[in-house]
Amino acid sequence: MSIVIKTAEEIEKMRAAGKLAAEVLAMVAPHVKSGVTTNQLNDICAKFTEEQGATSAPLDYHGFPKSICTSINEVICHGIPSDRALKDGDVINIDITVIKDGFHGDTSKMFLVGDVSAKDMRLCRIAQESLYASIRKVRPGMKLGEIGTIVEKFIKTKKTGLEKYSIVKDYCGHGIGAGFHEEPQVMHYKNSDKTVLRPGMCFTIEPMINAGRHTCILDQQDNWTVTTSDGKKSAQWEHTLLVTQTGVEVLTLRAEEDFPRKINH
Repeated sequence: MSIVIKTAEEIEKMRAAGKLAAEVLAMVAPHVKSGVTTNQLNDICAKFTEEQGATSAPLDYHGFPKSICTSINEVICHGIPSDRALKDGDVINIDITVIKDGFHGDTSKMFLVGDVSAKDMRLCRIAQESLYASIRKVRPGMKLGEIGTIVEKFIKTKKTGLEKYSIVKDYCGHGIGAGFHEEPQVMHYKNSDKTVLRPGMCFTIEPMINAGRHTCILDQQDNWTVTTSDGKKSAQWEHTLLVTQTGVEVLTLRAEEDFPRKINH
């Protein structure tokens, strides 16, 4: 499968889908609190998405049973909403993908439930900063592999004697458009992918940062839930991006973020 360069009309549809995905995350934020189940969060997001004339992409995607992904604490990604209630001290990633007018918007963020430890807050902050560090450099002519190099270099600067952060290597970002997952794959660690970024390309960057080892375990019963192999916590943030003529546009930027929507080089 080749990389799809979006037309001007398709880019407008990507902007609309990205905007809605960001709005879903903003809408659900007040509901993310101790005592609320992830099933409740799922239903709130699904209802809001439907009310906006869109659909939830994860539902029935290769058999995924819910409309959003809810990954708590040591769950790296693809956590399935359930009757598990959030409790004080949890950190949770909520991953939203909507389909609006035939195009996808994909984004995720970390939420802190109640009184979260300073260590866990730092993990979440560093994961977000690694995403921002890579987005800032995206531009036409850049080699795709440089994105992973930027994330890896950033994470290495944050390691201390007690905190051994690592980057998950088994899962990656991806192209996106009319398809949920398109080419290219976007690795978050140093790699030699020499694919040249071109205006009109859309893809996600979504580094998964573990507080311990980078290795992970796939749940053999549900075949979706991915957890850290050492039980330590993980954090992830994700944005859908458009490569522009002069730099990058963040299609899923939320109003709460102190980060530019468009960056020109």
